[in-house]
Amino acid sequence: MELLTIGAFAKASRLSPKALRLYDELGLLTPARVDPDTGYRRYAPEQLEQARLVAWLRRLGMPLARIRQVCAMDPGEAAGEIRAYWARVEADTAARRDLAAFLVDHLTGKDPTMSRTTAPLALRYAALSDTGRVRPSNQDTAYAGSRLLAVADGFGGKGALAGAAAVDALRSLESETVPAGDLLNALEDALGRAERAVHGVSAPDDGIGGDDTDAGTTLTAMLWTGSQLALVHIGDSRVHLLRDGELFQITHDHTVVQSLIDEGRLTPEEAASHPQRSLLLRALGRGADSTPDLRLHDARAGDRYLLCSDGLSTVVPAGDIHRVLTDAPEPESAVRELVDLANASGGPDNVSCVVADVVAQA
Repeated sequence: MELLTIGAFAKASRLSPKALRLYDELGLLTPARVDPDTGYRRYAPEQLEQARLVAWLRRLGMPLARIRQVCAMDPGEAAGEIRAYWARVEADTAARRDLAAFLVDHLTGKDPTMSRTTAPLALRYAALSDTGRVRPSNQDTAYAGSRLLAVADGFGGKGALAGAAAVDALRSLESETVPAGDLLNALEDALGRAERAVHGVSAPDDGIGGDDTDAGTTLTAMLWTGSQLALVHIGDSRVHLLRDGELFQITHDHTVVQSLIDEGRLTPEEAASHPQRSLLLRALGRGADSTPDLRLHDARAGDRYLLCSDGLSTVVPAGDIHRVLTDAPEPESAVRELVDLANASGGPDNVSCVVADVVAQA
């Protein structure tokens, strides 16, 4: 079969000659023949299918290194890899969309600290943390105040101290006056203080005893502004929102199994029994990826928020959590019933819950 010139092949594949030369250099699309004297490249017609695949993947924005991997796979495996890549793109886009919405509001003069409702709003809240039925000590920290809600799930030899230190570092936000445009920056700055506090706990040779250097914690917190809740989230504690009878999870777990679910490699049912279901991808601690999710959520009267450690979410079905949040009349009774449910399911881990109701001020 006659080989195609680089110009003809470029036209047929919708790739430029420059791109074809680059892909040859990278070993991504090697010509069928290269003239030893002129260096002129020629391609076989059957290479068109791979060339078109490369062109389509580049239009998706896939990096060349990953395209090389996809092209080496069989069709079924390649389809799964493309699905996984796009799931990650969508997750990243959602996070950027939330930040863009905040920036638009800020630059057009909408003040997030001013109420968007006719009546001022307030929070009613309660927090409860329990050791559970199996663990010898409680490494969780749960906190609820007039402006700050937080849950931290510590791990390692000084995990309890790490979680407490992270939450304590945020408590200054209760009394600080934060300008609307600096809200997320203030939360990120407070997170930096929390990270330094955790590193202080995990400093080696402090003479207190225990394995210090592996100490770390998750951190999930919300800062109340009067009409919005600003969220900072690292790890696998969760935030749920009960609104108009529907329950929504508004955080994304930073775990190995959640990344496998996002990539289409694992189902939620399979993840529940996966041996690495507790392995974190992000946390506060030495050597850990501490990149936070930062978002703003508009509040409405009647909203009920739940912050919880994985000691609740891994053992209590979502339907039972929904029922308790719907039926419990006050935050105090809600946190108590949720903790009781976790312990009734064996209480294999520490369990912490914060429940906050958004109410119209009288």
